[in-house]
Amino acid sequence: MPVTDYLERNCKLYGEEVALVELNPTMEDNRRTTWKEYDLVQATEFQPYRREITWSVFDEKANRVANMLLERGVKRGDKVAILMFNSLEWLPIYFGILKSGAIAVPFNFRFDSKEIEYCANLAEVSVLFFGPEFIGRLETIADRFIKGRLLIYVGDHCPTFAESYLSLVADCSSKAPLVRIEDEDDAAIYFSSGTTGFPKAILHNHESLLQAAQMEQKHHSTGRDDCFLCIPPLYHTGAKFHWMGSLCAGSKAVLLKGTKPDVILKAVSQEHCTLVWLLVPWVEDILDALDKGELKLKDYDLDQWRLMHVGAQPVPPSLIKRWKEYFPKHDYDTNYGLSESTGPGCVHLGVENIEKVGAIGVPGYRWKCKIVDENGVTVSQGDVGELCVKGPGVMTCYYNDPEATKEALKDGWLFTGDMAMQDEDGFIYLVDRKKDVIISGGENIYPVQIENFLTAYDKVKDVAVIGLPDKRLGEITGAIVAVKDGMECTIEELEEYCLDLPRYKRPKKFILADVPRNATGKIEKPLLRKLYGAENLVAMENKS
Repeated sequence: MPVTDYLERNCKLYGEEVALVELNPTMEDNRRTTWKEYDLVQATEFQPYRREITWSVFDEKANRVANMLLERGVKRGDKVAILMFNSLEWLPIYFGILKSGAIAVPFNFRFDSKEIEYCANLAEVSVLFFGPEFIGRLETIADRFIKGRLLIYVGDHCPTFAESYLSLVADCSSKAPLVRIEDEDDAAIYFSSGTTGFPKAILHNHESLLQAAQMEQKHHSTGRDDCFLCIPPLYHTGAKFHWMGSLCAGSKAVLLKGTKPDVILKAVSQEHCTLVWLLVPWVEDILDALDKGELKLKDYDLDQWRLMHVGAQPVPPSLIKRWKEYFPKHDYDTNYGLSESTGPGCVHLGVENIEKVGAIGVPGYRWKCKIVDENGVTVSQGDVGELCVKGPGVMTCYYNDPEATKEALKDGWLFTGDMAMQDEDGFIYLVDRKKDVIISGGENIYPVQIENFLTAYDKVKDVAVIGLPDKRLGEITGAIVAVKDGMECTIEELEEYCLDLPRYKRPKKFILADVPRNATGKIEKPLLRKLYGAENLVAMENKS
């Protein structure tokens, strides 16, 4: 069955109950939507902007989107992209795409114009829903981007190169379209990247989406009385598929725009959230604010909060120890996953295994795992090898990339590229990443993109970008830069040059030094990580 069946079930059984709440503490009241049923702003101190929709409205909006797409000639298997920040419109649009039989293609809202164009071409996107924040990026490529594509603008004051979302769906039927969807039908494309820095298009079928939803509900025992607080972006497989546990349970979820400690705790308190998925930096910020006395737990109603879930990057055991000092009754959980495995959960710690903090866990619901050497042979327990996973959530393929697909998928096993080991109790620990992707605050950063940018600077001879350890973000981006002979270049110059990069891609640390390469010309990044690890960085800074 497709996950859209859960939405239709919830509409029938819980139609008048709240499905989704959108909270935006920074938005003013006059930014409210024109849709009457969404016009539910509550003018409180914390909530200058709050919207909610019921399960029946959610399903109705999804049906309108599906019928609109079908009326505009979208066919089964066509690709329809979403480029939007989190909002009440995001999920109804996503489910409307699925109901039409088309393939949903969420775009990372950090994509610049070139990345938007590249990914749209790679995935053969024919329709794009986008929000007001992306008008400028699309304007720069509109002359060639709109050819053969329908651009649908979700917001006020529609630009001339697009059509208005509200106008398009206003007269469309709110009844479910007569489109039959099978488990093996293609459902969604997500984007990932290896060391090349260019995203791969990851194709999943409807069975994958259903697996992710049912797995999340089972892993965290999500029930009808739970309320899930979702802060990360919905384009991310982690955010969306963690939310799908609420879809399976028919329970409320809150989309929060904001990551400040007081904003998070107020949302948990006022919306009575029970399940909260946090990234390591947000956990660090909350704990630091509590340590400093900037937050006081007595100011919030948090008794109903039962699970603190951390993911998207390695979790230091010391962090969870600190958390339990403030929240001794909280269950704790973490998951491991990747977009190729429909997001997190193929490896799952489990709330009952808190004594194993530091491990990513054991195989998740309906998953199998193995750790292999370079020849694909399973290693002995305790030895390091590449983690491989197998289950109903494995991708169909890398779309339009048979060579990459062949490398990643072998006999149904997904080779993750992550190095791991298994202890005597069967718990898996990540050791290192085979790929050089940097994970900073839960976001993937691709070194080659930054290396290519810096190499274009006329004073730069060579450059290597690596992840440097950071307490709050897990890793920060470090650039080791070799200056051309006879030239002088300062760190300040490099920082100014990198202002043309998106903020999250700018190196946080520059080191002026030689870049070691091996006999085949490849950068020796393991050596660089050893040279510029945490202890050596401190020693260098003290010496300077």
